[in-house]
Amino acid sequence: MSLRINDTAPDFEQDSTAGRIKFHDYLGDSWGILFSHPKDFTPVCTTELGYMARLKPEFDKRNTKILGLSVDPIGNHEKWSKDIEETQGAKVNYPLIGDSDLKVAKLYDMLPAGAGDTSEGRTPADNATVRSVFVIGPDKKIKATLTYPMSTGRNFDEVLRLLDSCQLTAKHTVATPVNWKQGEDVIIPPSVSDDQAKQKFPGGWKALKPYLRIVPQPR
Repeated sequence: MSLRINDTAPDFEQDSTAGRIKFHDYLGDSWGILFSHPKDFTPVCTTELGYMARLKPEFDKRNTKILGLSVDPIGNHEKWSKDIEETQGAKVNYPLIGDSDLKVAKLYDMLPAGAGDTSEGRTPADNATVRSVFVIGPDKKIKATLTYPMSTGRNFDEVLRLLDSCQLTAKHTVATPVNWKQGEDVIIPPSVSDDQAKQKFPGGWKALKPYLRIVPQPR
């Protein structure tokens, strides 16, 4: 099953380092970040998991729950978490989902249906495509996805910036320009007519072109 933006994020029930998790129930009314890993005890992922632990308070402020997933059993996750804390200086403070049966990886189209049903004997290279980030809204719809190669560490500051944009544009009828950061000017999308824009933005806007109207970020 191919997943696209605005598709419903598939629900699943799986064991994690925080106990049994039913994904949609776990998210509740929160936003969610699900980020996946091809194997435990891999170097790039070790740095990523540690950084996400340090960044978790920022996601908490944004009513967003983060969940890691790795194609290995929970017992390995717990051992790996100790390595992460030792080498990255941060304790993993969010659930790590076990996917030793490849269920979630296949459900989220990160591995093909014919990949089998066990992580036993699989190398990180076999699971190289399990390197995705899914941003999920409170409506359980996929708002954004990112996929990286194993050789490149993900930029989770960018994931936070992306989340800020998704949350802002879900609340207000605006779009965010290139390299936008919280507090900067935004764009009035073409779907909003000038008459409608006058109602939404009584303070006015700067029109660089009829289709490119710049306005301060709504609060």
